Amino acid sequence: MLKSIKADIDTALRLDPAARNWLEVLLTYPGVHAVWGYRIAHFLWQIKLKLLARIYSNWIRAVTGVEIHPAAKIGKRFFIDHGMGVVIGATAIVGDDVMIYHDVTLGAKSGGSGKRHPTIGNQVVIGAGARVIGDISIGDGVKISANMVVTKSVPARTSVDSSEFFVI
Repeated sequence: MLKSIKADIDTALRLDPAARNWLEVLLTYPGVHAVWGYRIAHFLWQIKLKLLARIYSNWIRAVTGVEIHPAAKIGKRFFIDHGMGVVIGATAIVGDDVMIYHDVTLGAKSGGSGKRHPTIGNQVVIGAGARVIGDISIGDGVKISANMVVTKSVPARTSVDSSEFFVI
């Protein structure tokens, strides 16, 4: 656990030019706090304490403004810059070294059971206000610009900055 905390702080220091030192990140970064809260809730979910996991993740949402379902699967060195308004659904899968900005949604296109949320590859950057919706795949190294609505899968090492991956 301490290794993971250190890695998350190091990631924030590496990715956020405004981060001045480890103590500042430790005490004042709600995106980092949300990830730590998610990791605890996810552990509770995995050991079948699902109600406790949901209660704890709801408390983390109230404190940080970030809602990550405890059933979601999130990789290493995940960084949420600014935090507020981020929503990550239950069947979302997020790879390693992913950075997202505030007000991002990794959401479902419809209700029902089964896989409903996106799978995000490694080294992906998702800009502020972006919506990535449905059971789609976002390839490794993809960059999604701010306020994009993505409803189709995106191949690796692509920049999404137009309506090419949007469908109604």
